[in-house]
Amino acid sequence: MGRIIAIDYGKKKTGLAVTDPLQIIANGLETVPSHTLIEYLERYFNNEEVELIVLGYPKQSTGEDSESMKYIKPFFNRLKNKFPHMPVEWVDERYTSKIAFQAMIDGGLKKKARRDKNLVDKISATIILQSYLEQKGNFSL
Repeated sequence: MGRIIAIDYGKKKTGLAVTDPLQIIANGLETVPSHTLIEYLERYFNNEEVELIVLGYPKQSTGEDSESMKYIKPFFNRLKNKFPHMPVEWVDERYTSKIAFQAMIDGGLKKKARRDKNLVDKISATIILQSYLEQKGNFSL
């Protein structure tokens, strides 16, 4: 069984999270500049067995696509061209940044640490991945 990697794609930076090999636990992995993401994934896939990519799907509260889909769809196309045999599943990522920020508050992080956008992106990717695992029945709180 391979890992599942989650991507919270942003225009400038992208948060990543990954499961353990048994796909039980979701952990924050990294925040990388978005323009280097394909190369980062290529290196990661060479070192780790990954069987699925979970990509955050940004929607408005009405359920319609958010404006950020303008740059996420081209990324998705590059991803599928570079890794044609790697399955990709979309996961609704509405409110993940707000949930991540609240998790940081609940976790007792000081205000300065909560301003770290890299940490918010990584936590958001972890929430996306945890949500996917819960939907699939692999993970429960």
